[in-house]
Amino acid sequence: MPILSLPEEQRPRERLLRLGPSALSDAELLAVLLGGGRVGASAVDVALELLQAHGGLGGLATARPEELAVHSGVGPAKAARVLAGVALACRLGAKDQRSTISSSADLAALVVPVLARERTERLLVVVLDAGHRVRRVEAVAHGAVDRTPLPVREVLSLVLRHDGRSFALAHNHPGGSAEPSSADIDGTATMRTAAAQVGLRMVDHLVVAGSRWTSVT
Repeated sequence: MPILSLPEEQRPRERLLRLGPSALSDAELLAVLLGGGRVGASAVDVALELLQAHGGLGGLATARPEELAVHSGVGPAKAARVLAGVALACRLGAKDQRSTISSSADLAALVVPVLARERTERLLVVVLDAGHRVRRVEAVAHGAVDRTPLPVREVLSLVLRHDGRSFALAHNHPGGSAEPSSADIDGTATMRTAAAQVGLRMVDHLVVAGSRWTSVT
């Protein structure tokens, strides 16, 4: 049944506005993001198909735009809305970016929600002020599934551009192991030396694999 054929009090968007998001199922919340279905299928029907095809919300969160867009009734615009909603949820799960990084655990609380579901390696730079308060978090590199190089010049330029006094790095291992590779260890040493030469301090470098993480330093 098309959503517009339902009584108004049963429509997902109207129920969300009246009762709040906790009253809606995953499929109904996803239907609100989709905004509409296709001929012969409501937005909730399309949402259910997406959840089933990708193994639930967890699988949906790791889907690529083109993987969502090929579903009938989705397309590029709706795929973008869904992925934007997923990204906002991940960022909301991250630690407050105005916080102070005083340990590897603090850094992990900030970066793990961002990196945990990435399917290719991504390098994050966390720019810190003199009191180790977070000024900015920015991705500077995306790599192949098995490696991300450490772009020394780009990292240091970013930190200096945002008036940082120190910084931390974090990247993910999509293969599932949080153990630093020899390239991770060597790259960290190179980055630390280069930072010191321009008056900056590298405080930490984490390797993230799902919810697990290891400090390279």
